[in-house]
Amino acid sequence: MLKVVHINTYDGNGGAGRACLRLNKALHAENIDSKIIVHYKFGKNPAVLTFNSNALQKAYTAATIVLERIIAKRLLKPLKRTPFSFTWFGRSIVNHPDVKAADVIHLHWVNHSFLNPSHLADLKKLNKPIVWTFHDSNAFTGGCHVRYTCDHFVRQCGYCPLLKKADANDTSHQIWQQKHDAYQQLQFNIVAPSAWMLSSVLQSSLMHDRPVLQIPNTLETDIFKPSDKQAAKKALGLPEDKFIFLTGFMPSRKDLHKGTSYLLESLDLLKERLGVKAEQIELVVFGNRNEKDVPDFPFKTSFLGTISDDEKLALCYSAADAFLIPSLEDNLPYTVMESLACGTPVIAFTTGGIPDMVQHEQNGYLAEYRSSKSLADGMEWVINHTDRATLQQSARQAVMTKYAEPVIAQKHVQLYRQLLNAATPGGQHV
Repeated sequence: MLKVVHINTYDGNGGAGRACLRLNKALHAENIDSKIIVHYKFGKNPAVLTFNSNALQKAYTAATIVLERIIAKRLLKPLKRTPFSFTWFGRSIVNHPDVKAADVIHLHWVNHSFLNPSHLADLKKLNKPIVWTFHDSNAFTGGCHVRYTCDHFVRQCGYCPLLKKADANDTSHQIWQQKHDAYQQLQFNIVAPSAWMLSSVLQSSLMHDRPVLQIPNTLETDIFKPSDKQAAKKALGLPEDKFIFLTGFMPSRKDLHKGTSYLLESLDLLKERLGVKAEQIELVVFGNRNEKDVPDFPFKTSFLGTISDDEKLALCYSAADAFLIPSLEDNLPYTVMESLACGTPVIAFTTGGIPDMVQHEQNGYLAEYRSSKSLADGMEWVINHTDRATLQQSARQAVMTKYAEPVIAQKHVQLYRQLLNAATPGGQHV
């Protein structure tokens, strides 16, 4: 039986963690011996293993994660909130029995004091096929995870706009050099979940000559599925006679990482356009951690808080008439895929991997990048749509065709077997 071990920093935290868990589940359904091992385990899922074998190791791991963040604040510009990872700490995983026993090593998100460049290079000792899914841009930059308009990754980084001290040989260039030296020692195949990520890899100075294949993430389409909208609204205590816009976690007004300011501006524009009809609109926000630290929305707003139960989350998507995501850069955001799977159209900027999932005016609306007016246009378009049932069906069908578990699992299995056949004398199937 084919043995695959997935390596990730956390157990389900963030998009990469969820993608790892979902792929692992999909592979199990295809009778693949698939395991997950993480750097730091928050939950109690017995299916997720950890490299920390005792409480002391776990405490040390936590300390290095926190320490990296503390030191980082001294080097990064205070007003820049773009995620950035340094390479001070790390750990070797080559002696773990499940890593040694695997046929294929599948890397996911490995930052936060986990696999720094030298420890990545150590993997060459195992002489095993390595697959690496890029859930953000960090693997081919000098430290940042989100690039926005910065093109320094096309060269060798340096003069980093995020660092307090930026020059040709700044920390970003030094990290770029560390990665370059490590990657020269290690063979691996890249999986890009979106066309945008594939294009980014091919442009990057570190990865442009590496083998790369586009395979999207997957999700549980038996959980994220359409429900009767009126019943879903009733179950959540939402008004059944109003048009519901749903959106995810809203940081403070000053935090531009997820495009909050554009969402606020577009909602203001929408309210002006609708006039008295604005009373028929309600906004629902999930994922907010602190209701005291949220913007003032122009529409009546309900806050559902953090939702850890996927079935309840699916109910939220089903209750909504449209999902709003103002992200300025995202690889293949799960909120978009989850919403579509529940039959709820999505309104978003044309950025990152979102156009892979949202077909303009078919299952949602792709607004002009960074245009609040265009985002408001999308909201109006959905509100005034004359055939919402077809719109909802198109949303669900897009996910079932391209992202359902069997589809994505088989693409990964095919890649694993190709790599193993290439590495095995005579091309023996494993």
